[in-house]
Amino acid sequence: MIKKTFLLWLVFSFSKGAFAQPAGKLDYTIELLKYWYVDTINDKKLSDAAVVAMLKELDPHSSYIPADELKEMNEPLLGKFEGIGIQFNILNDTLMVTQTIAGGPSEKLGIRAGDRIVKIDDVNVASVKLTNNDVLKKLRGDKGTKVKVAIARRGVAELLDFTITRDQIPLFSIDASYEIAPGVGYIKVSRFADNTANEFHAALEKLKAKGIKSLIVDLEGNGGGYLNRAVELADEFIADGKKVVYTRGRQTQPEDYMASTKGLFEAGKLIVLIDETSASASEIVSGAVQDWDRGLIIGRRSFGKGLVQKPFMLPDGSMIRLTVSHYYTPSGRCIQKPYTLGDEDAYEEDIYSRYKDGELFSADSIKLTDTTKYYTNNKRLVYGGGGIIPDIFVPIDTTMRSDFYTELLRKNAFNDYILTYTDNNRTMLKEQYPTIETFRKSYNITSDFFEGFLTNAYKLGVKPNPEGLKTSEQLLKIQLSALIARNLWDVDAYFQIINDLNPTIKKALSCLQDNSFEKMKIAYK
Repeated sequence: MIKKTFLLWLVFSFSKGAFAQPAGKLDYTIELLKYWYVDTINDKKLSDAAVVAMLKELDPHSSYIPADELKEMNEPLLGKFEGIGIQFNILNDTLMVTQTIAGGPSEKLGIRAGDRIVKIDDVNVASVKLTNNDVLKKLRGDKGTKVKVAIARRGVAELLDFTITRDQIPLFSIDASYEIAPGVGYIKVSRFADNTANEFHAALEKLKAKGIKSLIVDLEGNGGGYLNRAVELADEFIADGKKVVYTRGRQTQPEDYMASTKGLFEAGKLIVLIDETSASASEIVSGAVQDWDRGLIIGRRSFGKGLVQKPFMLPDGSMIRLTVSHYYTPSGRCIQKPYTLGDEDAYEEDIYSRYKDGELFSADSIKLTDTTKYYTNNKRLVYGGGGIIPDIFVPIDTTMRSDFYTELLRKNAFNDYILTYTDNNRTMLKEQYPTIETFRKSYNITSDFFEGFLTNAYKLGVKPNPEGLKTSEQLLKIQLSALIARNLWDVDAYFQIINDLNPTIKKALSCLQDNSFEKMKIAYK
């Protein structure tokens, strides 16, 4: 028998015609299932599935974020989380501190890289098959709350007890910032988060204080973020009153984003590096720089995301990120690559298709999906409809890659070996190489160290491959050095070492010395 409440609701729905409307139809179906379906249903799960299915019929970037995933998803863009301020690794089933975050509560208390956390709130966490998620659940928490840890430190007989008051911990979006060559600054931007523009400004100020005259901004692998932060970063290079980007949508107000206050680097040779994974906000910056002929764009065609999403909160705390407009570069280009409504698979396979079609190896293989001609400020021809095409193409470098190298990555042969080596030799290494500069100039991977690495890799199941080893040996040694540097200092040190192998950076440094800027009519004076 139909329950009275359902019957009343059903009569009301029919009388109002609610079932004929899309929203009413969805509500009606859920209620129908709740009362009539043979088994008990999870109506929340069904509602979530319905929302996901609807959004799948739209563009590839409209998405649904459940309430329990929202905070974690937002952290990289908000640029902070709440916790104790450490980077960690689980080595031999032991929680090891690999870095303390500058200014965070752990650093202030004197916790060091190499410390092993063996108890959290008096509960043993050593040799208990701890996972990364276990650690996050135990150490993260609301600002102002406390957590007790017991630490085993090399050379100290007793456990060290600390009570840490959790605080807001910054997540930095500038991975590296240093003088890469005499007079040349380099800044690696990993994403466009809430504080990215401020971080970039501070990094640029330090480089200018060192006397840099040219700048390389590395947006390779940068998947984007906040549009406003991209505008603020581009404003460092582009003169007041010039358009950086504009947006147009069916229901949204047209918006033109203009360069405002005087930027720190409106004169001087500028190069922006991009690749096939540089997307969204990265394309706003590189598109504006290209359209105003302010700098050289070097690398490979960018991802091609020219859609703007707006967040809409739902009553249960979940969120829909809905595409509401397109953005356009100053010359009028929409760089969104083509997509078929509801076909996410083909969209996601685009990068592999570029690889298969040879585009990542040759500029001649780039397939223009929009042949409309656009022109930069100095009348250079550019195209839209599928990413930013660089001024100077640099093919992907696979010369040092091999199946042997891939297998080493797959078996995680690097991480534990480097952690153990650094932990055992931290004091000696820091005494011998007190700065990243001395390490970079003088440190070499010894034959004993390298043989030890290979022996350990074979124990992990990597099969010996002399030909693959010969192909990848230089890459392996540079990467091992870079990982040691990261464990001794930070991710900035890692890039100072690994960038020696980056062909796009090599090309950029070359272009700063030749006549590329004059040849391509790039304004820098």
